[in-house]
Amino acid sequence: MKILLDECMPLDFRHSFPTHEAHTAQWAGLKGKKNGELLRDAEIAGYDVLLTVDQGIPHQQRPLGWKLSIILVRSRTNQIEDLLPLVDAILQALETIQPEQTVVIPP
Repeated sequence: MKILLDECMPLDFRHSFPTHEAHTAQWAGLKGKKNGELLRDAEIAGYDVLLTVDQGIPHQQRPLGWKLSIILVRSRTNQIEDLLPLVDAILQALETIQPEQTVVIPP
């Protein structure tokens, strides 16, 4: 699965998903994009999932038929030490997530 980590995620968090192709927004050239632009450009670039802590992103409109899914992570902060305990739940969500779906971790 091709995962895009939103720029609000720590850069090194991408290493938490070794069985997936995980890129940061910076690496993908999508840093600084507004939420709607980010979703559009991630879809165009072929990403399957956007991983974010930005509570506003799931409320952005996505055109019908787009396949990009969102995993919204709710943690105390966006620091890696607060995100690492949620990796197993994120990996489980990646196994079952469907196109256009938004999954909240923890539920």
